[in-house]
Amino acid sequence: EITIKPNFLWRRHFDKFMLDKTGIRSKYLVHHRTDMYTPGIYLSKDTSWLGKVGLGLEYSQEKISSTILGGHLRSQESIFIDNSFSFSDYLSLNSAFRIDDYDGKGLLYTGAAKVSFKYREESFLYMGISKAMRIPSFTELYYDDPTTVGNPNLFPEKSLTYEAGVSFKEQKFFISSALFFRDEDNFIDWVKSDSLQLRWEAHNIASSGVLGFEEYIQYTFSDRLNLKINYAYTNKSRDSKGYIYKYGENYARHLTSIISVFNLGFFSQEFGITYKKAPCRSGWFLAHIRLSYRLNKNSNIFLSATNIFNVEYQEIAGIPSPGRWIEGGLRVKW
Repeated sequence: EITIKPNFLWRRHFDKFMLDKTGIRSKYLVHHRTDMYTPGIYLSKDTSWLGKVGLGLEYSQEKISSTILGGHLRSQESIFIDNSFSFSDYLSLNSAFRIDDYDGKGLLYTGAAKVSFKYREESFLYMGISKAMRIPSFTELYYDDPTTVGNPNLFPEKSLTYEAGVSFKEQKFFISSALFFRDEDNFIDWVKSDSLQLRWEAHNIASSGVLGFEEYIQYTFSDRLNLKINYAYTNKSRDSKGYIYKYGENYARHLTSIISVFNLGFFSQEFGITYKKAPCRSGWFLAHIRLSYRLNKNSNIFLSATNIFNVEYQEIAGIPSPGRWIEGGLRVKW
């Protein structure tokens, strides 16, 4: 028996950027409209000798109409296969391979493989390797203003990641730990060659190495209450090649979160605190809460708030991030 899953995605997005929102007529007012169309089909089959095998075909087209970027169109043709195979009740292999062709400019190959060993019920050891890529955005390619300019000759970013980890579960206690190393190539950033250069320009940086680890702990006090703690450390070393970087090191070196979940079935409450610190900058704490009340099996009402204490912080240096955000609504499943 073959399972066939056709799919189609159409996404239209509007953006408006204004340098000075207090002015009646801003000198730098930018409008974007982007459209993405992605038809595709995926076929999968369970076999006795290869495990579960999948094959997918995909085509996508992306176009933009912008007052500053101009009008551009690009397309992508993709084919991918994946496989899940169990050697025994304890040892399994998951793998995937993908080929992408962007506007006939050459083939890009990505993929992943992961080996898992179950040494006890719900406890695993695993090792994996994956290769990924990201094509430049329209902004990175075509942006042009008095201080910043894109680069139409950019190459796609590529990365190769190695990861190993372990998870352990004992009744109400669960813990997992992972160590990873990622080799990045052609990473894109906004830079200047020297302080006298007039405009920031998008460039492919030669290479960088990223080393980090993640720790996760969950304790279930009862069916109604559990606590989750997560910590991630990341350190990136790169060949700066003498460049001056516009945004600096804008990744999180330390990221910690503590989340408690209280659930009565018809009512649930989540409260969490997150601490984030980027290199060479002070860290910041953010708190959030989410309340949900189930009206019936198909609908619920919710109220959530992020950055409860209205902390001033900057994910990217020099650009203030949003303050307190409150939203609520009704969700219905059909």
